[in-house]
Amino acid sequence: MDPDVERLVREQRLVQAAELAVARGDLRTASQLFERACDFGRAARAAMDAGDAPRALPLALEGKDEALAAEALPRVLADAAQAERLAFHLERRGDHLWAARLLEGIGQKLPAARAFERAGDGLRASQILESSGDVVAAARVLEAQARREPLRGEVLVALGALLLRYGKTDAAVRTLQRVPASTVERRAALTLMLPAFDRLGLQSARVEAARELDALGGPVEMGTPGPRPVAVRSRVFGRYEVVREVASSPSARVLECFDGVKNERVAVKIFAGHETRGGGRDAFARFEREVEVLGSLDHPNIVPLRDYVPEGPALVLAWMSGGTLEGRIAKEPVTPARAVEITRAVLGALGEAHRLGIIHRDVKPANVLFDDAGVTRLGDFGVAHLGDLSATATAGVIGTLGYMSPEQREGRPATVRSDVYGAGAMLWEMLTGEKPQVGSDDTLRVRPSAVHRDLDARHDALVLRMLAREADERPEDAFVTRSLLGALPWPDTIERTAIAREASPKSVRPATSRLVRSDVEGVWRDRLLERDVVVLPLDAPTLARASAFARAGHRALQTVLRVDRETSAVWLARPSGGPLATKLRESQVRMLREALDRLHAAGESHGAVDAAHVVVDDAGDAVLLFAPAPGPTATPDLDHLALARLA
Repeated sequence: MDPDVERLVREQRLVQAAELAVARGDLRTASQLFERACDFGRAARAAMDAGDAPRALPLALEGKDEALAAEALPRVLADAAQAERLAFHLERRGDHLWAARLLEGIGQKLPAARAFERAGDGLRASQILESSGDVVAAARVLEAQARREPLRGEVLVALGALLLRYGKTDAAVRTLQRVPASTVERRAALTLMLPAFDRLGLQSARVEAARELDALGGPVEMGTPGPRPVAVRSRVFGRYEVVREVASSPSARVLECFDGVKNERVAVKIFAGHETRGGGRDAFARFEREVEVLGSLDHPNIVPLRDYVPEGPALVLAWMSGGTLEGRIAKEPVTPARAVEITRAVLGALGEAHRLGIIHRDVKPANVLFDDAGVTRLGDFGVAHLGDLSATATAGVIGTLGYMSPEQREGRPATVRSDVYGAGAMLWEMLTGEKPQVGSDDTLRVRPSAVHRDLDARHDALVLRMLAREADERPEDAFVTRSLLGALPWPDTIERTAIAREASPKSVRPATSRLVRSDVEGVWRDRLLERDVVVLPLDAPTLARASAFARAGHRALQTVLRVDRETSAVWLARPSGGPLATKLRESQVRMLREALDRLHAAGESHGAVDAAHVVVDDAGDAVLLFAPAPGPTATPDLDHLALARLA
């Protein structure tokens, strides 16, 4: 290194040192120094000028210089092995779109299609798969994206066109009819529907579609993709297109967004504590702490930080499309092997955090998420304690009761073994199906071996050791706990006696102090709130079904009021009005279609959309009733077709 450059580096004047290195022709050193100074754009340019395109491309992406990345791309593709290594690196850090472009450029079509799908570009992924002869996979990719974005017209048009090309005319029409009339793709959808109606012999439908198409300007040329829709969603921070609000609290809002620069879905967590009275300073401190923690952690089982926006302030995180562990537990039982796999992944993330002096302090199912590939990720480090682990952190009221260690609940110091307790509480819930109770002597009244036939005293002892009341009796750290769990065999089957008990005949009579039987079979009167409720037996399929209805949360779906585990019952609101006696009006169909889209987005098909399950209430609105869990043949398309028959 040039002596003058070296002197500036010792003085921590990195930018000046890099600029001097450029002036003296040492571009590789300049690139390294610019990177150390976090000036990624200039680091990328210096690398390009030095002829190091594989280094320049990821640096350009880090510096948000798409043009420079595009300039580097063809040079990287000149060496296939080099391009493949860089694609793997970009995939690891979440730049799926650029990884896909590299893989496609070197002819690796199937890996490229998977990367495009992870980047949220199901259209390109489908085109690659279809050109490779895997039509089923191409359709599956488009169907998955249509479920995630049920109102995105270009995806529905692409799926409808694909189905038409391979003779699935009925399914194509159902898909194309879902394209909203307000979108620019409606014209393309109608263009495709005309020949489809001819094939099906539906002349009246064809006449109506042709009339609508003429009003929009006539058919469009389908040989090339139509125009992309004009963005109508709002943007935050000039870059992130808002899809929906996922959650909110007094201190923060979480938005699902689309990053137009990186072409991927992200979660934008915006601090809102300054808008609240009292506690705002503490909430902001927790938000800053999460920024600091995530900035120092790089682990495959921790939710990745994509960006920090100081003017928000806001965190931009990788989007976890697989939902939370809390949602999965509510929907279906987890095999012991999968439960341990999830727990060991969480412990691996905790071990890395502990190694860097960070205690999480709020390990719970709601903070465990899953990405597109089903990989377990630990998130929400907002209450984490930073510092020397030879010291301890006073917990106060930080954390979530039930998963919080005894020492935290009592205000005693929290240590790494407090996080081990939280992981143990989650594992216990996954194995037994029961949430941890606070302040109850029988919190652990059910042992895992009493629920799973293939578990024994060894498994019980280890789980109970993780949940020991005294911290000293628990495994000494997360890595040791992870090894102990891995040393035991855990079955990958559901042999649960608890499910057998749920399926056995059992009274579903609610507490007589609150409900009394009405004259209608299955209907009870809630004396406390003076309302009628429908009571169903609680079993695993009904619980999963009720969870999906609750997540959908649409007023045209029968409301789930309560899951009463003590009496093994699910309470549903009883809609007013009577059963459907005539054809549905257009407004009623529109509302029910919205409700079904919400239910499908929650991962559930209704499977019984018929007159027996539609009630018209006193206000004239249609309500779709809860129905038993459908069989494997139920699909969103069949739900929409059944709804069309009622109109």
